[in-house]
Amino acid sequence: MPLLSAQNIAWSPPDSDALLFADVDFDVDAGERVVLEGPSGSGKSTLLRCLVGLEPRRSGTVRWRGEPVDAESMRRFRNRATYVQQRPSAISETVGENLAFAREMARQFAGDRALDEDGQHDLLERLGLGHIGMSRRFDDLSVGEQQRVCLVRALTGQPDMLLLDEPTSALDPERVEQIEDLLIAYVDDAPDRRAFVWVSHQPDQIERISTRVLDVSQWTQERR
Repeated sequence: MPLLSAQNIAWSPPDSDALLFADVDFDVDAGERVVLEGPSGSGKSTLLRCLVGLEPRRSGTVRWRGEPVDAESMRRFRNRATYVQQRPSAISETVGENLAFAREMARQFAGDRALDEDGQHDLLERLGLGHIGMSRRFDDLSVGEQQRVCLVRALTGQPDMLLLDEPTSALDPERVEQIEDLLIAYVDDAPDRRAFVWVSHQPDQIERISTRVLDVSQWTQERR
C-alpha cells in the first residue's frame, strides 16, 4: 500500500476558473525519494501545498496509507507527513523557543520516537548550526540558517514523509550537500516507512537525490 496517493487533483487560482493543473495522479511508496520538477509557473509548490491542505483543491482526493485525508484527519496526517516550506517562518521569537515548541508538539503524536533536546542539537551540529545560540532571534538569522532550523524543527517528530519545497534554495554548495546527504539517509535508514517528495528545479540535484522524478508540466493545463 502506498504511503501517499494523489488522485485526480485539480487546482485553480482563487480568482479564476482556469485550472493550472488537473488530473494529477501518483502514489509515493515507502523508501521512495520523489522529486517534483517542471518549469517555473507549472505549479510544483502549489501542488505540494494542495497535498497538505494549505491550498484548496478544485477536485481530487489525497490518501494517507489508503485512507482519505479529510478535515478530521488532517492534523494527524500533517504530523506524519511534514511540510517544509521554501520561505522559512517562525513559530516563536527565538531559536530555542522554536525548537522547544517542536519538541512539545512532537511528543504528543510521536512519543518516544520524537527527538529530545540533545537530538535536536546533534542535528544542528550536523547542519553547521552548532554555534547558534538558543536565545538568538529567529528573524535575525540568515535565510539559509532559518531554512536549516526549520528542517530540524520538521525532523523533531521523525515523520514518515517529508514534503520539501526547495529546502536548499538559500544555501551554499557545501550546505546543500549536507542537507541532501541527511535527507537521503533519513529515508534510506527506514525504507519500510519513510519517503520524501522534494520540489527542485536543479538538474544536478535532482539526479543526486531522486529515485523517481515527476514532471508537473504533464498535468499543467493550457491557459486561456
